[in-house]
Amino acid sequence: MAQVRAGVDALDRELVALLARRQGYMDAAARIKSDRAHVRDDVRVEEVITRVKVSARAAGLAESIAEPVWRTLIDRSIAYEFERWDQLRSGTQGP
Repeated sequence: MAQVRAGVDALDRELVALLARRQGYMDAAARIKSDRAHVRDDVRVEEVITRVKVSARAAGLAESIAEPVWRTLIDRSIAYEFERWDQLRSGTQGP
């Protein structure tokens, strides 16, 4: 069991690093988008979910895990991007 837990912990560290890289793209999007109304794009959300489900199937990841995880990730990423968009335009410092 200790080896299993160590493996999970190592994967968690990798996932955190990947999510930090993903957050960098949210920072870039917040800088690029000139209109706050463009931060949330429901069509794009569904495109991402569709691609994730295909990738999940190919990788052997259950869609029942992949879809809700990505929907939460996308939701939180959009909320973060709104915060960054607002901060950038108000001149306040963020992360």
